[in-house]
Amino acid sequence: MNEKTYDVGSVDIAWCPGCGNHSILNIMKQTLAELKIKPGNLVVVSGIGQAAKIPQYFKTNYFNGLHGRTLPPATAIKISNPNLTVIAESGDGDMYGEGGNHFIHAIRRNPDITNIVHNNMVYGLTKGQASPTSEYGFRTPIQINGVVSEPFNPISTAIALDASFVARAFSGDIKKTKIILKKAIQHKGYAIVDIFQPCVTFNKINTFDWFKENTYYLDDSYNSTDRIEAFKKSIQNDKLPLGVFYVNKNKKTFEQNLKIHKQNNKPLFKNIVKFDKIFKLISLRT
Repeated sequence: MNEKTYDVGSVDIAWCPGCGNHSILNIMKQTLAELKIKPGNLVVVSGIGQAAKIPQYFKTNYFNGLHGRTLPPATAIKISNPNLTVIAESGDGDMYGEGGNHFIHAIRRNPDITNIVHNNMVYGLTKGQASPTSEYGFRTPIQINGVVSEPFNPISTAIALDASFVARAFSGDIKKTKIILKKAIQHKGYAIVDIFQPCVTFNKINTFDWFKENTYYLDDSYNSTDRIEAFKKSIQNDKLPLGVFYVNKNKKTFEQNLKIHKQNNKPLFKNIVKFDKIFKLISLRT
């Protein structure tokens, strides 16, 4: 397989030239092809926003949800058919702002899904308002005096809640981001990958050059199973670490904890429906 397996032909891509979303799209195609995940065995779930358009631009099963509601349907799809590869992806505003509560509870449940977040630190679809990850003092047409709230830190939040896989990548580094995504998709459990993705139109501060100058990679000596050290790395502000921060392989997935999947791992539609028991239950409640 190669990335062309996921091509849908000529489509009108609504991203600005130079947008980091283009490279994330290519990285996702290459990653999925190298992992030999067939389009028919994949479901990509997204919310609302520029990042959330990504499943419309390559061949896959996909579901576009409501704003901030990416993770609940992704979790439900995985429960319905544990044999599918499920990727939930959207932007920092959609996932951490409107969807912040779902982000927290997805970590608690630990469904076997990969959560890719395009983090450009601004709302791109709605013309440049501050997002949950915008830096303190960041000026926009709405926040004319600068952002007055501290930026949300998804990495430290995920580690504090003991997410089973936590990573950060940069869309400008295709090779290393692909390695991180492969690890996330192959991980058994909830995997969050926060990807720094420059918005070339509405964020003139956090540019490709800015990310290159203000990030570094965790080296080979780093121990990703050490939760305390992972948290320390996650709150660094002078230079922002990239790579896999934390992995906990000892947690059962949400599907493994459900009674129906303890009995078998079949998709729900293949289970025999016992209508007599359903009708009896309904009659008791009417």
